[in-house]
Amino acid sequence: MTLALAARMTQAAVDRAAEIGALVSAAVVDQGGHLVHFQRMDKAEIAGPTLAVDKAYTAVAHRIETAELGPLTQPGGDLWGLPANGGGRYVVFGGGIPCWHDGLVVGAVGVSGGTAAEDVECARAGHAVYESFLSDQSAP
Repeated sequence: MTLALAARMTQAAVDRAAEIGALVSAAVVDQGGHLVHFQRMDKAEIAGPTLAVDKAYTAVAHRIETAELGPLTQPGGDLWGLPANGGGRYVVFGGGIPCWHDGLVVGAVGVSGGTAAEDVECARAGHAVYESFLSDQSAP
């Protein structure tokens, strides 16, 4: 996950947020969950910077979209209690999407500040940049 690619990913997420009228923070982390790039829109909510990074971190750590974790962490679920672990960093609602390459998670994008659906939509826009990058790399 390069800085240039991560910057394009957060920009795509922020651009999509502007199109749909959301105010978000967007983050990209590498395969170790370390922040590579971050953007916060003017007037975005104050929890967004922490939640965007932690959504990306969670997506890397668990190799799953954060929206998919919610049901698994409910009482009786396979991952019941997950949000209470990891020093509180695990976020189990929409907006974090892992980036896969050759069977490995190499980073993730996280978005926070809108509704859960808006966060997912903006994260998908950032993730689409990553997918496009992979397609360009495999082209002859």
